[in-house]
Amino acid sequence: MSVGCETRLVPDAEELRRSVADRFRAWVEAEAGELPGAGRTRDRFAALYALGRTDLSLARLAEGHADAAAVLAELGEDPPGPGERWGVWAAQPPGTGLKAHQEGEGWLLEGYKAYCSGAHSCTHGLVTADTAQGRRLFAVRTGHPGYEPVPGTWQAIGMAGSDTPDVRFTAVPGRPVGAVGAYLERPGFQHGGVGVAACWLGGARAVADTLQAGARTEDPLTAAHLGAVDVALHAAETVLWEAARAIDADPLDRSGTARLRSLRVRAVAERACADVLDRVGRATGAGPLCHDPRHARNAVDLTVYIRQHHAERDLAELGTLVGQEAGKEAGQITGPESGRREGPEAGREAGPAQ
Repeated sequence: MSVGCETRLVPDAEELRRSVADRFRAWVEAEAGELPGAGRTRDRFAALYALGRTDLSLARLAEGHADAAAVLAELGEDPPGPGERWGVWAAQPPGTGLKAHQEGEGWLLEGYKAYCSGAHSCTHGLVTADTAQGRRLFAVRTGHPGYEPVPGTWQAIGMAGSDTPDVRFTAVPGRPVGAVGAYLERPGFQHGGVGVAACWLGGARAVADTLQAGARTEDPLTAAHLGAVDVALHAAETVLWEAARAIDADPLDRSGTARLRSLRVRAVAERACADVLDRVGRATGAGPLCHDPRHARNAVDLTVYIRQHHAERDLAELGTLVGQEAGKEAGQITGPESGRREGPEAGREAGPAQ
């Protein structure tokens, strides 16, 4: 005996992709975002945070477009034009990559690029490719017949709406943007990494909203989880807003601290997000994950998105930089007079390196 009723309440991946693409198009038409270092970086991060709290897949596409606008500005290019939606595709996972070679006076791109968020909904992309001179950035139009998102290469349940497949490039024209290595060397690369953390934290706040809305604070265990979640998010958000202030104070990174700041903020944000996911799950049990589609999608989207943080690899780089800074501080109190200070109190007078 068959039961003729509709039981699918959760939209499938294609339905999610189309929905996010429509909202991305509407956001681009209405957005007037500020670039990092333009004096309103906190406003920009707050906008990304708000989008993350609403829909992390939409935030991912919006962050890519905003980042592309920043890259174009920093490298002396025209901003995105009316009706243009841009992505930045610079992931370099192991395996076959993307190559560019000169053909006459132009460049052609050949190969595969992984993790191209907005592959179907973006009109343009900034994509890194290897050349004989080194890796550099190219602007491409997605409407070229040689540009082909590869079906089935984005199987994630989390961030399903972000439309992040691999893309095959076959003789796709590309316009060089900046010199070899310019994409990574510009200060805005580090500022943009902090913007991604703003999206993560917005998503974490959305997950926490489920706990806060239904918390039985007369239960001391639930109250303890809610308190711990509040502390984690308050601390991470404070770090984020301080980073925005520091970026506006030194947009060109004359202090040389942008990388250190970016690694710290992203690590703090990732840790807070992981803590929120864990504590909300422990406090609420399986109920919201099984019966609340919005909460379930928020939780799984955040789980996938924060894996842009490279875990121990990023922490190892951070530790190396911290060690180097400590060495600089130690060097400030060495010399003929430094021998007079001994013991654990000696380093307290040195202060941070300037």
